[in-house]
Formats: sequence, C-alpha cells, structure tokens
Amino acid sequence: MKRKFKLSALLALGVLVLAGCGRSDISAQTSGVWEKFVYGFAQIIDFLSFGGLVGVGIILFTLIIRTVLLPLMHIQMKSTRKMQDVQPELKKIQAQYPGKDTESKRIVAEKTQEIYSENGVNPYMGCLPLLVQMPILWALYQAITRVGFLRDGHFLWFDISGHDPYFILPVLAALFTFASSWLTMKAAPEKNGMTTSMTYLMPILIFVMGVSVAAGVALYWTVSNAYHVFQTLLLNNPFKIQEEREAKIKAEKNKGKIKQKALANAKKKKR
Repeated sequence: MKRKFKLSALLALGVLVLAGCGRSDISAQTSGVWEKFVYGFAQIIDFLSFGGLVGVGIILFTLIIRTVLLPLMHIQMKSTRKMQDVQPELKKIQAQYPGKDTESKRIVAEKTQEIYSENGVNPYMGCLPLLVQMPILWALYQAITRVGFLRDGHFLWFDISGHDPYFILPVLAALFTFASSWLTMKAAPEKNGMTTSMTYLMPILIFVMGVSVAAGVALYWTVSNAYHVFQTLLLNNPFKIQEEREAKIKAEKNKGKIKQKALANAKKKKR
C-alpha cells in the first residue's frame, strides 16, 4: 500500500509537470513518436465522441481501457488478497526479530521472501496496473490540451481542457477512490495504521490532482475509479471474503473440538 501511494504521488507530480510543458499544438503533421502516440489517442476519443460530445468519447475510452486492463487488474487483486492473507505470518516474523541491526533485517527479509514464495505472492504486482496507466493518463492529458478538436470541446457544465468550475468531478473522483480503498481495506484480515492512513490520503491526493488538471482528465479519473469500485465488488467482494474467512475459522474450531472430543473418548476407553 505504501509503495502504491508513492507511485500515485509520482503520477500526480508527473501530471502536474505536464500541465506546465508541451503546450504546442499537435496535429496529423506533427513529428515525434510521443506526439504521434498522443494524436492517436485523440483520434480514438474523437471517433468515440458520438454527437460531437468529447465527454462521451472520454467516458467510452475510459471504459474500453479499463476493460482491456481487466485481466491484469484481476491478477493484481488476487495478488493483493494473497498479500493480505500472509500479513499475520509476516507480523510474527517481525515480532520474532524486532532488532534494527543488519542481521535481524537480513533474517526478516529472507523469511519474508520464503513466505512470499510458498504462497505465490508477488509484492510488486499491485503496482503494475498503476504503472501501465501512467503513459495512458499522460497521453490523455496532452491529447486534451494540445489537440485542437479535443481542446475546444465542451461537455455538460465544463470545458474539456479547462478546470471543473464547481469541483464536481474532483469530488466524485475522490469519493470513488475512497470507496475503492475502503473496500480493499475491508477485505484485509488485519488493519494497520499505514493501510488506514492511505485509505484517507489517496482520495485527498486524487482530489488535488482533479482540481489541478483539465476537467477531461478529471472525468477520466472519475469514470475509472467508479469502474474500479464495480470491479472490486464483482471480483474481490470484501463481504464475501469476510464470510469465507469466518466460515474457515469456524470450520477449524469445529475440527479442533471434534479432535479434542475424540481424544477424550479415547482416554475414557483406556480407563
């Protein structure tokens, strides 16, 4: 979670930097690999802008991107769940070797890696979808601000390349981010200070980004985060996960009781 927050902060910094550079127009005649990539994005959004509504194009574009990334996100969610399941074991190791010396850190690192290997956990998988989306978001921002037929677009109450005057999109993006983070935290078997703080810090970061960038990007973020909430409920429903864990704990307790009863009956027979 901490690593993901750092990557999100880096993404925010990157988008804000882009807001201050690369202001020259991009057209079909513009040279440069990146510019052609950006113009290709603009053409896709324009094609999806039914009725000339660029906002509709951005929404459909977002849904397509998220759907294409769905298999990767599903893998990431499974990895996150595995990470959550091994947290109690990792805490035991950290409690067993609390020292700050090099040797203790080495032992903790080795045993942590062993647990990861035994449970098929890849700690970096949770960051992969975010890394994949970085160039997409950057290209989208520049397509909206540097390609004329998108930059001049208007949708509902806002200009595509301007800021949302009523902050509706930044607020919605932040709310959906909170909902997504809260659902992820609820699925965790144990809560910790870092996870809880990230649940509240991430929406603030998204809100600041939504206020600072073009409204078209804020629209992308709103739809993307709403999609992620739906995806979480569909593929990694925390309420179902909690029920499964409780059922497993109950089954283990019943198994223990049956074993104890069997041992008690065996002792009685010996007498």
